[in-house]
Amino acid sequence: MFGLSKPETAILKKLSTPIKIQNFLDQFPINWEKRGETYMSPRRVLRAGKMHCLEGALIACVALLLAGEKPLMLDLKTKGDDDHVVALYKKHGRWGAISKTNHATLRFRDPIYKTVRELAVSYFHEYFSNQTGKKTLRSYSKPVNLLKFGTSWITDEADLFYIAEAIDNAPHESIFPLKNFRHIRRADKMERRAGRLIEWKKSHHRT
Repeated sequence: MFGLSKPETAILKKLSTPIKIQNFLDQFPINWEKRGETYMSPRRVLRAGKMHCLEGALIACVALLLAGEKPLMLDLKTKGDDDHVVALYKKHGRWGAISKTNHATLRFRDPIYKTVRELAVSYFHEYFSNQTGKKTLRSYSKPVNLLKFGTSWITDEADLFYIAEAIDNAPHESIFPLKNFRHIRRADKMERRAGRLIEWKKSHHRT
């Protein structure tokens, strides 16, 4: 199915709910891209045994597709920080998100949000610089349906730069008006301390 082998299909078909998908992603080490930038297809991710946020979102999207759901991605764009990408899902009219991250925050979202904006804004207070405490999240994209790219991305052996670029260039909506920036409080010392907690160190051999 979609060019996947029987073993690959069997692995991904077991991920029949967002919670199962998230639990699966959490088993994988983070991809520190030690040999250069990557945007691996789901097939390559399963082979490599590691993933970063966009690669994890791709795995989530193909699992959702196999479960009969739309493969939707959401981009969270920042200022002076790394962007983050999650896979979207919907249950009984409420949005949730599946997220691969190396941090204690920016993680899974339960399906409790009425709108995509509500969900995106839920990441705002978690998204800050550990050095300065400045909140860095600025905008979020409209949901990007990966079926617009066909299905070859599922098994492609080349890096999927075109998907990363399309998500980055998708229409984005601001989180807050710029005139409110001066009213935003920086993360305090305790929050920054928690923000420095990571799951996988770069020195780990599996990353």
